[in-house]
Amino acid sequence: MICVTLGRARHTRMIAEHQYLVEQGAELVELRLDYIGRAVSLKRLIDNRPGPVVVTVRRRNDGGRWMKTEEERMTLLRSAIAAGVEYVDIEADVASQIPRYGQTKRIISFHRFEDTPDNLEELHAAMAEEDADIVKIATMATSFSDNLRMMKLVKEAKVPTIGICMGETGMITRIMANRLGSPFTYASFSKEKKVAPGLLEWKEMKNLYRYDQINDDTALFGVVADPVAHSHSPLIHNKAFEDQKINARYLPFRITRDDLYNFIRHCEELGVHGLSVTIPHKESALHECTQAESSVTGIGAVNTMIFDGKDVLGYNTDYRAAMDCIEEAFKIDKKLDRPMQGKTALVMGAGGVSRAIAWGLRQRHCEVLITSRTMEKSQLLASELGCRAIEWSDRHEQRIHLLVNGTPVGMHPDVDSSPFESGSMNQFMVVFDTVYNPENTMLIKYAKRAQCRVITGIDMFVRQAAYQYKLFTGNDAPVRLMRDTIKQATNPVQLND
Repeated sequence: MICVTLGRARHTRMIAEHQYLVEQGAELVELRLDYIGRAVSLKRLIDNRPGPVVVTVRRRNDGGRWMKTEEERMTLLRSAIAAGVEYVDIEADVASQIPRYGQTKRIISFHRFEDTPDNLEELHAAMAEEDADIVKIATMATSFSDNLRMMKLVKEAKVPTIGICMGETGMITRIMANRLGSPFTYASFSKEKKVAPGLLEWKEMKNLYRYDQINDDTALFGVVADPVAHSHSPLIHNKAFEDQKINARYLPFRITRDDLYNFIRHCEELGVHGLSVTIPHKESALHECTQAESSVTGIGAVNTMIFDGKDVLGYNTDYRAAMDCIEEAFKIDKKLDRPMQGKTALVMGAGGVSRAIAWGLRQRHCEVLITSRTMEKSQLLASELGCRAIEWSDRHEQRIHLLVNGTPVGMHPDVDSSPFESGSMNQFMVVFDTVYNPENTMLIKYAKRAQCRVITGIDMFVRQAAYQYKLFTGNDAPVRLMRDTIKQATNPVQLND
């Protein structure tokens, strides 16, 4: 079950949104009375409530907005119990001052916004002793190990327990709560109205992750990145799983550089079967693979990992997808030994995707120029792949057939920027932008005006995701669904025109 948290300054707004949520199928709503700006009228909020509620009045030091006295707060909590609400949230340190009454269930809670304490079991045991129907512990995740400890606590608890690691790193604890045995998890009313770090929108939890249907047999996949919240990979993979009726979920894993080894080591026990790998892990993840396809060795980076028993298999679907896009744009016969011989490409950027594309082009005997804002990085990549590095300031002076943007320039929200000037393009060039949000970047717009052939980031993103999906499931991906889904997510107006 998902409990949707409502925090509004006005009674009328909270009442209206509560009604809307119930009409949309929400089974439980948390009323955050500490958000109400004026004197709280409990009667207005609960007398004709359309569905079950959790009443919460959170203090400021626990992440709330309560500005009045502690005595007034305690009176409000006692009044909610006397009125017979379904649940009331009581902080552990004051639980003994608020006795049980009637049918109201007691959620005994603890919040810590700095980190996750080492004594979780001890803390949980003490809270359970406070006449708890449900124990709720919410702490800040500073590493993936915090998630592991919290999930273990929930799974082994004798008292119904909600264990949440807050922040982007802890999102998995919210999504996996039902599988672990939590009575419910929390979600926000909308993306714009989050009341706690890492809280996901309830429609996302319900429709994208299909929270209530995650069970012990659900296979887990995901994207490992830092940061990760911006990724659209969970959207297209989960839609594909649902379309093909596969009991699997694709989750966002925010993992820092220093924490990658620890995370990979625990994937098997978590039930993670495969991962998409992106910034900043593509190169370091290769060292965690026991086997890798030949292209990975040449590129020196992976973007896909498959867990097969004791083996961790590494692949690079960025490379495969990019070469498919380029060969299609140039109408190249794949049977040719040297399909790109006689052509020159300028690759902007020296990161993981630029590395994969440059390596693939060199394998096809294309002359490749590397440029980035940091000449040292360009020179290092060029020397490793047999390319030539040029200064960023010289990028417009080159005679090229293919222009590749492997930088984030032009990515949302920086949509008015381009890494290359329109005046240096011509109709004989192919322009390839790996940025997919938005699809029509400023670079792509310039290229279309210059009558260049274009390859958009969505072309590559969908192809590489389709390759990953095949590796994950053994099934051919529903490519059209993936493409329509990502187009709608990155440019919702486009499909409605």
